[in-house]
Amino acid sequence: MQEHRQKATNPYIILILAVLSVSTSSIFVRYSDAPAMVISAYRMLFTLLMIGPVVLVKHREELAKIGGRDMLYAIASGFFLALHFATWITSLKLTTVSASTVLVQMSPIFVVAGSFIFFKESITRASLIGVLTAVVGSAFVGITDFKVGGTALMGDFLALAGALFIAGYLLIGRELRKRITLLPYTFIVYGSCTLFLVLGCILMGIPLYPYSPNNYAIFFALAFFCTILGHTVFNWALKYVPAYTVSICSLLEPIGATFLAFLFLREIPGLMQIFGQILVLTGLYIFISKSK
Repeated sequence: MQEHRQKATNPYIILILAVLSVSTSSIFVRYSDAPAMVISAYRMLFTLLMIGPVVLVKHREELAKIGGRDMLYAIASGFFLALHFATWITSLKLTTVSASTVLVQMSPIFVVAGSFIFFKESITRASLIGVLTAVVGSAFVGITDFKVGGTALMGDFLALAGALFIAGYLLIGRELRKRITLLPYTFIVYGSCTLFLVLGCILMGIPLYPYSPNNYAIFFALAFFCTILGHTVFNWALKYVPAYTVSICSLLEPIGATFLAFLFLREIPGLMQIFGQILVLTGLYIFISKSK
């Protein structure tokens, strides 16, 4: 009885810890003075170095058996992930933490649009109501930032772009994960994502070094806390709890990030922006819960 209760409870406790971990991401980014592309590249590089030895030792045979087509799709997934990090981390340099983290959470809407277009999956009326509610909420956030200035509005657009690109990453991953286990898949995706980000830095003339020890500490923290203890734990939790539960838990990230931004950055969102963000999160909650 006790063992059964522990198994039923622990995933949810760990999920909350994962939410706390990913909520720190925007704060770490704000404390770094490195360019967004560099932050993204080092975050993924350090993550790759952490999981690489385990994958190469325990999953070498599975890696060797992955077909050329699946490999290309995994690399494409890494490309979308690179675009996500580049756009979203840039948005954090331009707009508020609360606006950026709320808008980037709109990826489920792009996922369902992609599922309808590519996989012919239908959407329920209740889910559509959730989508429309979230879109109206994002408009309120955008109107608020338009009054603040063009830079903040550009940050909002980049956060939405980040949501679009992460949707592409998730749509590809959903199909590949049917054939490839978690660590080999993430190894290929994180590896290709790192290469794309490094190549982007080179093409844009952004120096990859040197940076201060404080920046390298932030890069490591982003990799360990936000990626390993955050997003990887979300993937782990899918084995024990329904996918919609993980998705709903991830909606707590903007709340945690907004609270941390108030504590450490003294960012206080306006009333209209708060109203818009509540609409976005409410719409996403309706959408996710009715799509289960």
